[in-house]
Amino acid sequence: MSSPGRDGEPIEILLVEDEPVHADLTMEALAEGKILNRVAHVRDGVEAMAYLRREGKYADAPRPDLILLDLNMPRKDGREVLEEVKADPALRRIPVVMLTSSSDEKDVLGVYDRHVNCYIVKPVDFEQFSRAVLSIEHFWLTIVKLPAA
Repeated sequence: MSSPGRDGEPIEILLVEDEPVHADLTMEALAEGKILNRVAHVRDGVEAMAYLRREGKYADAPRPDLILLDLNMPRKDGREVLEEVKADPALRRIPVVMLTSSSDEKDVLGVYDRHVNCYIVKPVDFEQFSRAVLSIEHFWLTIVKLPAA
């Protein structure tokens, strides 16, 4: 059985991932974790910003406690989303975990310069990928004190 999030409420996670297989694996790993969570999945940065700003079909979207963000996506990539999130006083305190297949040092430096909270390279192996997602959940949702909305 999952343990509850803050004050017995589930932790809200926004997953921004254009690759369906990676999104499914991430959501599956989070479902197997020990933290009660709700995962909202959007496929690109345009949708992510609409969700975060509660625009259009996302008017009733909950504020996420954590954003899992892919780097390379169509329409608006993770760098642009990160920049907009960290520039917005209403959003900047939401921790952003860059979860990407790129290990390019230029990408790592670029997102840290934009104030990402951490950068994780997606393991290729399913078991390692699942462990990586569970370690994100454990660290960010049980060890770290997240700011209140």
